[in-house]
Amino acid sequence: MSAHGERWTTDQVLALAPDEASRAAGGRLAASGRWSGAGAGGGAVWGACEGSGSTPYRTAVDLNGAGYTCSCPSRKVPCKHALGLLLRWAGAAADGASGSPPDPASAPASDAAPGSASDGEAGDRAADDTAAHGEPPPWVAEWLAARRRRSERPEGGAGPGAPSRAPADPEAARRRAERRRQRIAAGATELERRLEDLLRSGLTTAAGAGGSTASGDGTGSGRDSWDETAARMIDAQAPGLAARARELGSIASSGPDWPSRLLAECALLHLLDQGFLGAERLPAPLAATVRSRVGLTTDAADVLADPDAVTIRDRWLVLAQQDGEEGPLTSRRIFLRGERTGRMALHLSFGGSHRPLDVSLPPGLLLDAELAYYPGARPLRVALGERHSPAVPGPVPSGCGIEAALAAYGHALRDDPWLDAWPVVLTDVVPLPARDGAGWQLADVDGESALPLDPRCLGRTALWQLAAISGGGPLTVFGECGHRGFLPLTVWDPTPVPLSV
Repeated sequence: MSAHGERWTTDQVLALAPDEASRAAGGRLAASGRWSGAGAGGGAVWGACEGSGSTPYRTAVDLNGAGYTCSCPSRKVPCKHALGLLLRWAGAAADGASGSPPDPASAPASDAAPGSASDGEAGDRAADDTAAHGEPPPWVAEWLAARRRRSERPEGGAGPGAPSRAPADPEAARRRAERRRQRIAAGATELERRLEDLLRSGLTTAAGAGGSTASGDGTGSGRDSWDETAARMIDAQAPGLAARARELGSIASSGPDWPSRLLAECALLHLLDQGFLGAERLPAPLAATVRSRVGLTTDAADVLADPDAVTIRDRWLVLAQQDGEEGPLTSRRIFLRGERTGRMALHLSFGGSHRPLDVSLPPGLLLDAELAYYPGARPLRVALGERHSPAVPGPVPSGCGIEAALAAYGHALRDDPWLDAWPVVLTDVVPLPARDGAGWQLADVDGESALPLDPRCLGRTALWQLAAISGGGPLTVFGECGHRGFLPLTVWDPTPVPLSV
């Protein structure tokens, strides 16, 4: 059992895997007899797994926030050994990452793999059973103690005794910030000229001949030309403007009604350019939103240290955890909702080859913690502050119907017009094929309202997971409601099942 009295489910464990190969490898290790000295207690699970060398790999997992350590050389977080260990503890004993888990009441977290066992294996199994009900071994206890000490400091290192993050030379920092603001302003002005050229010459020039430069004056409107503009926005240190410039290049001739979609994106980019160029005249929350949209970031430690930041302590239910690739970095989005306040929150973090993603919260956990909201007209992103107790299993969340979900997105869009989607929990909805046969939708059980599923999940595993779990019956689903439709991320059955999108 975990520190909070219940094991994670197999789906919760598999949701932590960095890729499909790790899932498969972890599942094979869970079903193998290569483990020794495995146990669970003190809010952790641990064990030693035989590898290709003479020394087994020591593996441990902190169940309070899911931290991992392993002596193997893999750079993946979690590695296959940590996944295999967690799957054994969760009860997965079938070959591969799928299979029927044994009864948790009859399968201790540290028992050996199914099959015949030698006397030595039986001894290992007995030792595992003893370890499962005792204290962590010294190497695990030391690692846990170090993690607990670090967790006492809020995210970003701020807190009592932490070194000051104030710049050594505030005046030099101010000059650097002003120079960057000027570069971004120059980039926004260039984008305004590009938009004027596009509208003057006509939207059809955006298609270009084979995506190449379309106009004779060298300015061009094809996809290659917009990619060049995006590269200049990167040089201007405005990654948000660069992403929107690339989007313009990808819309042209991309499907039915592309001129309307292109015009809408041009309008949003124009609005963002003008917002940044006139940010000093905007209300402070909207100006903060504009700065974040063009690519100006704020450190989590600065958010936590800001006396004006909205900081809320609540019991936060983890609704979804989603990993993705953003260039050379791996991003992790964790959605939460306050039990008392009902506020939505998004914890966003990034990792690379030498910077693993540390915070991992599987869906379904309830976290008593303080979250500090980043400034903005419609705050959603948060920095994780002090945790007041270990995470515990949470209930199936309450939710709303289709019309309320659309209203929630509309209200958020009113404050942040560049918002692609807003997180919502839908209850009593049924996945159904659309009447025209093109795509799927989620419909209220009364049949009064329906919401199309985001095309990004069509033909993906998530769609078939939804249909299989529903079986024609109503579901509770968490996801993002936006202009593309509804993107499902987690469904409850009744335990949370992360969806593969």
